[in-house]
Amino acid sequence: MNLHLSGHHLEITPAMREYITEKLDRITRHFDHVIDVNVILSVEKLKQKVEANVHLSGKNIFVECADANMYAAIDFLADKLDRQIIKHKEKHLEHRTSPVIVTED
Repeated sequence: MNLHLSGHHLEITPAMREYITEKLDRITRHFDHVIDVNVILSVEKLKQKVEANVHLSGKNIFVECADANMYAAIDFLADKLDRQIIKHKEKHLEHRTSPVIVTED
């Protein structure tokens, strides 16, 4: 998994970088086919915003969260992303293992 972090009106500290990588490791535990993740951290007055674009094999998933605290926004983002990855994985497995019913007349 390639991780690209960028900050708009914000300097990304090593602690933030470590926190984000720790939270996004949960994604790779659920789904191994993650190609790369782009994370953008931004600050607008009193709102801390985090956006993530996850590129999977065959699909792109975009998630954004905003909160007054950057770490809380990262937590919400990780939860949303985790739910969407699990949903995609279930659909992928369901499609792959669906039985073919052949009726003969």
